[in-house]
Amino acid sequence: MSTSSTLESTVWQGARRRIHLQDVGPRDGLQMEQAFVPTADKIALVDLLSTAGLAKIEVTSFVSPQAIPALRDAEIVLREIRRAPGIVYTCLVPNLRGAERAIEARADELNLVMSCSETHNLANLRMTREQSFAALSAVVALAQQAQVAVNVSLSCAFGCPMEGDVPAEVVLDWAARFVALGARGITLCDTTGMAFPTQVAALTRGFRERFAGTELTLHFHNTRGMGLANVLASIDAGADRFDASLGGLGGCPYAPGASGNVCTEEIVHALELMDYDTGCDLPVLLQAAHRLPALIGHDIPSQIAKAGRRLDLHAPPPDFASWRDRALARG
Repeated sequence: MSTSSTLESTVWQGARRRIHLQDVGPRDGLQMEQAFVPTADKIALVDLLSTAGLAKIEVTSFVSPQAIPALRDAEIVLREIRRAPGIVYTCLVPNLRGAERAIEARADELNLVMSCSETHNLANLRMTREQSFAALSAVVALAQQAQVAVNVSLSCAFGCPMEGDVPAEVVLDWAARFVALGARGITLCDTTGMAFPTQVAALTRGFRERFAGTELTLHFHNTRGMGLANVLASIDAGADRFDASLGGLGGCPYAPGASGNVCTEEIVHALELMDYDTGCDLPVLLQAAHRLPALIGHDIPSQIAKAGRRLDLHAPPPDFASWRDRALARG
């Protein structure tokens, strides 16, 4: 095989392959913020994201307002957004009560969460993994009765900050139990930014081989600077669906030093330069990202929001013409 044909078959040549981007910023991003973003501004932000060509938007979380006061307006936001055809409007639900609230507010999908790590699950949810599975099984049954799709996000799929590595077999076995219940999709979450590319590729391939008919999403954080590398590794292994967060917002309270999710506009910018089809309107995403600092009261991690796109060119310095003339005069 020639060198050129080898290159054409790798992740480096997108060849217009479709990659589905799902923005989790309105939930995963805003829940970590100290400032309460006004309800009308949340709705306007989701409405703007709805024009950007995303496959899915995680609008909010139906948790206790005491637990996450930043999202205490979940019902209003989900009911009042303008829904665009073809976009799935999902929300996180922790239990039956949250599921009931979300279904009543017309969620397209319920996103359920538990950890592959026993220690992290206890720290984050105050339950053992088996207790979480029992509780979420009841939520799946309720969703099926209401004909609402279910996605299950498995936290710490690539490592736990308290236990270390989580065996791939453990992750896949938990996925199998939820697939058997009828979950439409599974998200493998790099909750604390411990994933690295070769690990990501191996787990992605293992999942695709075992659950070929199940929708797979990868959810990466950029805690150790490997977010984009992990996205590319999983694309190379057959993945085509990714969570990302507008502006790079997000984090994890149980991972010291954890940074936000991979940044939606940065991932779109990189993949489109590599000739992938993300379906996204990058200028609209940047418009939305530029709104964030005023809403949350501080700067955002997004490098594209700061530096602009690769070919967003700048005017030469004011004295450029005279410099050129002097240079040419010297022969």
